Amino acid sequence: MMRLLLFLGTNVAIIALISITFRVLGIDDLLAENRVDLDMNALLIYSAIIGFSGSFISLFLSKFMAKKTMGVHMIEEPQNRDEQWLLQTVKQQADAAGIKMPEVGIFQGSPNAFATGWNKNDSLVAVSTGLLQSMNRDEVEAVLAHEISHVANGDMVTLTLIQGVVNTFVVFFSRVIGHVVDRVVFKVERGHGPAFWITSLIAQFVLGILASMIVMWFSRWREYRADAGGANLAGRHKMISALRRLQQASGAQPLPDEMAAFGITGAGLKELFASHPPLEARIQALQQANG
Repeated sequence: MMRLLLFLGTNVAIIALISITFRVLGIDDLLAENRVDLDMNALLIYSAIIGFSGSFISLFLSKFMAKKTMGVHMIEEPQNRDEQWLLQTVKQQADAAGIKMPEVGIFQGSPNAFATGWNKNDSLVAVSTGLLQSMNRDEVEAVLAHEISHVANGDMVTLTLIQGVVNTFVVFFSRVIGHVVDRVVFKVERGHGPAFWITSLIAQFVLGILASMIVMWFSRWREYRADAGGANLAGRHKMISALRRLQQASGAQPLPDEMAAFGITGAGLKELFASHPPLEARIQALQQANG
């Protein structure tokens, strides 16, 4: 969850910055060169530049942002048996998955783990002290395998492309809606009035929320795939055991935000915006695959 929030937050911030910059520099005016109608080709290019810039900059900054935000202590020379075991386990799994050895780190906090990086051969895998304390080694191994599978599957790059496409259409249709309201409702005949900018911003916000459901659907789908990959690397029983450990914790008390990274649940409308499927559904998927 933290990895996804960092990516999406950076993405939104960059889009906002580029949009404001384009407005200040007058680039927005190119969208209506005749001062009357929108130039759809120019608008699509403009939208794609904004949309994909935010996604790709977020991707390239993902590892740096994760280290700084989470306060990750990088393991370069292991100082104890736990660190030695972590390095050995990640190395074995990375070799089995056919990827270059990721950087490995530990951070303080509740049970959590994440993997990030701009490509599968330049990645970071980190676990929290809470995870190491609350799970046995078989379960930690399964969590690491889950994260290594995310890296091997290229999930961050795929997420970037999906987010870029989604951003593009959000910007594009928000400007179209703003233009229509400006012309039809407020009868502005040339150029764009305040209604265009206000309506565009509101539409961009609303469409962004709706579009996030697409991104969250992909996020849920990739969790199932990472679970399957983790089961292949560490063993299906270890993967199920790790998920059940989280299920027990969530049954005793609500999962903290950090632990939700590995086991978020949701229901109804909330489920459409959940980055992870319910734990029981993930366990069932693994059991059915085993059968």
